Amino acid sequence: MSVSDAAASPEVPAPEPLAGVRVLDLSNVLAGPFCSYQLMLLGADVTKVEVPERGDLARQLGPDADLNARRIGASFLAQNSGKRSVEVDLKSADGREAFERLLSDADVLLENFRPGVLARLGYPWERLRELRPGLIYCAISGFGQTGPMSQRPAYDQIVQGLSGMMSITGTEETAPQRVGFPICDTVGGLVAAMSINAALVSRERTGRGAYLDVSMLESALSAMGWAVSNYLVSGVEPTPMGDQNATSAPSGTFQAADGPLNIAANRQEQFVTLCRLIGREDLVHDERFALREDRKIHRQALNDEINAGLAGATAAWWEETLSAHGVPAARILTVAQAVALDQLQHRDFFADVEVPDRDDEHVRVMGSGVLVDGRSLKPRFRPSLLGEHNDDEQTPTVSRPA
Repeated sequence: MSVSDAAASPEVPAPEPLAGVRVLDLSNVLAGPFCSYQLMLLGADVTKVEVPERGDLARQLGPDADLNARRIGASFLAQNSGKRSVEVDLKSADGREAFERLLSDADVLLENFRPGVLARLGYPWERLRELRPGLIYCAISGFGQTGPMSQRPAYDQIVQGLSGMMSITGTEETAPQRVGFPICDTVGGLVAAMSINAALVSRERTGRGAYLDVSMLESALSAMGWAVSNYLVSGVEPTPMGDQNATSAPSGTFQAADGPLNIAANRQEQFVTLCRLIGREDLVHDERFALREDRKIHRQALNDEINAGLAGATAAWWEETLSAHGVPAARILTVAQAVALDQLQHRDFFADVEVPDRDDEHVRVMGSGVLVDGRSLKPRFRPSLLGEHNDDEQTPTVSRPA
């Protein structure tokens, strides 16, 4: 059977996109581990290098004190399935020797130390490239490896504030507000994963590795899209608008009979359909709402009229009815409600993995937002105990710390 025949055969699944790629992950907590988790889901072989006795700080983070005490906190379990764990002390001669052996067959080296730390330990980019020609070295930091802010400590909230993100989150009365999850860490991790994949493709063509300098601040700004580009292009500075979409109206959160409902009637035909379905076709002919820009100017008056029309039915009924007629609409769910959506079950988005020190205990972790050849991406094995693979055949060059 040829390779092409095997790929086409339903009995022989195609290999995962990053199968055979080896990643050495020195990162900690979230941005870096989130990056390597995405690479692992795509098939990469990830070895997590942790500080002896202590390990990734995420092992002690999360809402469950018992898991934290066992060094397998919820924050660690969420992002570290499918990765081996070895303990290496880069400050010792034995540790550096072990690191170099691990590096000898790595395709990717990932870290999120403060800029310059790995170089001070004896591993600047020039040395890494000498030790492993063709290496792709990705360094994630708050502000990048160079520049006047590069040495500042940075956490997600710090970057949210400096990027302008917090200034436009909330309403005029409540802003600035933090986005409710560590979005800058997450976006930074995704940018790193995308860059690593691009560098892997480039290496296939050129044989050359790459040094990837990922800035969480720059990644956050790039992810803010129109909020930044409207200012850069048109000089219009964004303002906090709460649950309303500054680019269109009616587009935001509205009130049905039993609770809130998101509606995004951004196109003229969607606005016309919305007005018809709520029994207010007269709004289409109201000069205040005739055109897109008119509706933005008279947003509050329009919202009041739409809320009155929505008051006769539940949010769930409007979600089904509006969606069926091509008007984007959906209820606002809690996290508990969101993870129970049938859509996610259909897509096989979640995976149940064993808790490392208790085989009869399982936790649910997330997969990726992509299906590959119709298959969801899952961790290949459970999260690892600290140093669990020091003597593993896959990492034979690392000895367990005394």
